[in-house]
Amino acid sequence: MRAMKAAYMKAAYIEGFGSADGIRFGELAPPVGGPTDVVVDVVATTVNPVDTFVRSGAWRTPVTFPFVVGRDVVGTVAATGAGVSGFAVGDVVWCNSLGHGGRQGAAAERVVVPVDRLYRLPDGVSPTDAAPVLHPAATAYLALFTRGALRAGENVLVVGAGGNVGGAAVVLAAEAGARVLATARADDEQYCRGLGAEGFVDYRDPELADRCREFAPDGFDLVVDAAGWNDLETVVDLLAFRGRVVVLAGLRSRPVLPVGPLYLKDGSVTGFVISRATTAELADAARTLNRLLARGRLRSRSVEEAPLSAAAEVHARLERGQLHGRRVVLRPDLDAV
Repeated sequence: MRAMKAAYMKAAYIEGFGSADGIRFGELAPPVGGPTDVVVDVVATTVNPVDTFVRSGAWRTPVTFPFVVGRDVVGTVAATGAGVSGFAVGDVVWCNSLGHGGRQGAAAERVVVPVDRLYRLPDGVSPTDAAPVLHPAATAYLALFTRGALRAGENVLVVGAGGNVGGAAVVLAAEAGARVLATARADDEQYCRGLGAEGFVDYRDPELADRCREFAPDGFDLVVDAAGWNDLETVVDLLAFRGRVVVLAGLRSRPVLPVGPLYLKDGSVTGFVISRATTAELADAARTLNRLLARGRLRSRSVEEAPLSAAAEVHARLERGQLHGRRVVLRPDLDAV
């Protein structure tokens, strides 16, 4: 590995699965990369719902303790392996697939990233603007296009459009030329329309299904459920012929699946989790994300910044449901202030 050495680094890590208060903030030995790895000095990271699933053990994936939590990172290249090309020390880069599958996480001063999971950040894009959208937007992209096979002109229903993944799905579907109907809380309407939704329905509206049918009388070609309510009885009834439902939330949900209406429509219900996306799929998503980041089309609804040492607190707030539409960016440099 061409580069730097340090005796230790600060990191947010766990020594076993459990609650948020099990996250420690302290010193660990810095990671050592291999020939196809890139060492990155972290500028910004964040906390996703899936990070809480990994930390708690609710979603099992290979980890080695002590385990650094977190998935998304934006930073600068500090060193490259002998087999790495295309990146140089000082490049501003990002990754959204650390912290699972045997890879240590992003909540540290320094991380190691396999070169096939690393992407350049477009010039002029702030790391603190990029970090909070990387995971939600890539999730939305792969749900819409890789699993949902979205095409221009189709009718798309985004369930949970006020959240981070749902909001990104609205932007991406609208950019692709789809007609988008968003469902979320009533006070999310202006936000969702600003993202590109052509129509909006309050998810608590007792006439929700009828309102959806008014938007798409022939049914929806694609329904993306980012809310985790998983009301399959309603959404299957709203599908067009050969319509698709992609479910990407609802870890503990056990909904009723109306099999008869589904197969008579030649429809499908697909589950999707970005943690199982291939490196090729992630790279495909990254190209679109970078294009939209450069244009300023992908931004979090609300962002607050906190030191890396606040990781345990942010995990707890997320699990208590206190971050609706808001993202917390963790910055290692704030611990030095």
